[in-house]
Amino acid sequence: MIPFSVVIITRNEEQFLPQCLQSLNGLGNEIIVVDDYSTDRTPEICKSWRVRYIQHHFEGHIEQKNFALSQASHPWVLSLDADETLTDTLRDSIRQVMQAPDCDGYSFNRLNYYCGKPIRHGGWYPDRKLRLFNRTKGRWDGINPHDTVVMKPGSRIRKIKGPLKHHAYDSVREHIDKVYRYTDIYSRDFISKEKSAGLRHLLVNPFWKLVRNYFLRLGFLDGKEGLYISAIQAWETYMKYHKILQIKRMNTKTGHAAPVPEVSPIVLRPNRKAG
Repeated sequence: MIPFSVVIITRNEEQFLPQCLQSLNGLGNEIIVVDDYSTDRTPEICKSWRVRYIQHHFEGHIEQKNFALSQASHPWVLSLDADETLTDTLRDSIRQVMQAPDCDGYSFNRLNYYCGKPIRHGGWYPDRKLRLFNRTKGRWDGINPHDTVVMKPGSRIRKIKGPLKHHAYDSVREHIDKVYRYTDIYSRDFISKEKSAGLRHLLVNPFWKLVRNYFLRLGFLDGKEGLYISAIQAWETYMKYHKILQIKRMNTKTGHAAPVPEVSPIVLRPNRKAG
């Protein structure tokens, strides 16, 4: 097997990090954890697993993941999030292809869990991800916080067997809280990259996302979790473009960059979770 590095970024990931590290047993010549100064047990967990632990201030998902790539000792890397774990089938597939790689990168499906339930419809599966690749041929790009690996033109990519298990959300509350944070990040990065958005995106895109994910992509087959996901994602799309248009409007009035507008959060009953 040729040598390769495993890179993981963290911020208060004590809940799932041990499972992630356990799933890597026997894989990789080094495991690098780039941590945004966690205040929970993340540093202790890393020390107990004897990973290469690096603290680095978080400047964005794309920036943090590219920094992690730069710390790898080997050209080939397996990039994971701390709430992701390899299944046995995927681990065997990685071992097999890394005996003699015949491509520049390998993708695989990701199976997302929502409130403890695997989600197989609504656009959440197969959720193909490119995470095993030669870092001299690719790097992280996109619009924060939605990062993706972009390979150089002419790079060869092949899909391998086995899903990556992802603990997406433990509760509906967690999902909604992340929507507020991520739409803030997305709207800032969207404006900074001089992307265009209009009223059509605000009025049409949320409705289309609900119809597509819940009906056309069969989200209703995932039960009430499928409804929660489709509804919140449609609302997230509305919030995203609402904030973008508000920022653009304020920028036009003031002539300089404006902060993300505040939106009153939805109030949920304490400890109320889906399922």
